[in-house]
Amino acid sequence: MISIDRELIDNYCKFLRLHKIADNLHVSYIKWLRYYLDFTQKYKFNSNDANTIPHFIQKLKPKKQTELQQQQARHAVELFFKLLDREPSGIENKYSEAQLHVRESLPRYKKNDINLNALADLHDKSQDEPGQTGQSWKKEYQRLSDEIKVRHYSPKTLKSYRGWVTQLQTYTRSKSPELLDVSDVKCFLTYLAVERNVAASSQNQAFNALLFFFRHVLEKEFGKVDGVVRAKKKPYIPVVLSRDEVKRVIDVMAPRYALVGKLLYGCGLRLSECLKLRINNFDFDGGILTIHDGKGKKDRTVPIPEVSYDELKAQVEKVYDLHQEDLLANYDGAFMFHQIEKKYKHAGKEFGWQWFFPAKILTAVMETNELRRYHLHETHVQKAIKKAVAKAKLTKRATAHTFRHSYANHLLEANFDIRTIQELLGHSDVRTTMIYTHTVKSKTRREPVSPLDF
Repeated sequence: MISIDRELIDNYCKFLRLHKIADNLHVSYIKWLRYYLDFTQKYKFNSNDANTIPHFIQKLKPKKQTELQQQQARHAVELFFKLLDREPSGIENKYSEAQLHVRESLPRYKKNDINLNALADLHDKSQDEPGQTGQSWKKEYQRLSDEIKVRHYSPKTLKSYRGWVTQLQTYTRSKSPELLDVSDVKCFLTYLAVERNVAASSQNQAFNALLFFFRHVLEKEFGKVDGVVRAKKKPYIPVVLSRDEVKRVIDVMAPRYALVGKLLYGCGLRLSECLKLRINNFDFDGGILTIHDGKGKKDRTVPIPEVSYDELKAQVEKVYDLHQEDLLANYDGAFMFHQIEKKYKHAGKEFGWQWFFPAKILTAVMETNELRRYHLHETHVQKAIKKAVAKAKLTKRATAHTFRHSYANHLLEANFDIRTIQELLGHSDVRTTMIYTHTVKSKTRREPVSPLDF
């Protein structure tokens, strides 16, 4: 890790106090500055160029830094640049990389991280011409966000597409968006396939993201990308668990997450669909669970496992008690989707709209100074399932989605109709559902029930 000149640290700390940064936060701010300077040196960026900040923040995301940590890191570096602007002319040379002493062992980055040196070497040398590189893409990112939201695509799609556009920006050294053409995409996709050896799904996802970026943000015709073969996915046979293996995993799961596992398997839900369930999604009298805004913004219904009725109703009672405590604490309601609260002002505080799997603590919304309740985080459930799989001593690589695969396979084993299973899974095309026929011989049966009720 880089060791910063003592004089720079002293001046930086004085500047932090001038901006009313608490003394106990100075160590964190200096840490972020050190990380930033180390980043610029490793990847040959100019440490005095503020345009490198977005690249630095993007680098923190795969390292699982929280949103708050990323904001603090950005603020730390921005204050550093304000310090440079405040000092007399020549301060950039005074604090140049020549005075940053590098220790023998630099931190090792993950193998799949972006190697900016390799990117730069692979790309056309004409990119180094004055005026072509180092341009701001801020407007393009905002336009990308707007185009995604106006089509009601999921936040994960925005995150994914933005990530590929950021990698393209890094690869082209922030070339002016107006000068981008299909040859830049061709070189970038070739780099992904040859140098980074990405999976077929990642290469195709990058292609689709950049196709969307060119068509809807840059408003340019993408054209043909000759010379780059789009990777084909290999035939996929999903990992499935036997009914005994499912039971073993759920039995050793932490009590807080065991019911999540039962719904994932018992109703064939995706993890995001399960965690976004609200109280009003359950119709116990009709025995129906309604999933709203599933993948592709589709709604569907599935039968509630009869064997889990008592547990599910007990969970409703727990949520009710927690909701009463929240109301007494004068909280601002559960997080709501889209603009429903503008139409129904108090919907977030109504019991029917509470999360079926609420988070342990309230979330503070800094922009509005509100306290709201969110649902369980996906990573917590994923970690709980991973621990349970290890504890159950399974030899299969099982994840949250494996429960959904097992649901479909067990329905096929029970001779249910493939079209019925397609509807229960929410697949648009029956060919997607047909992947489960590779391991199961099925006969026709049409009445849908949960495999938990077999």
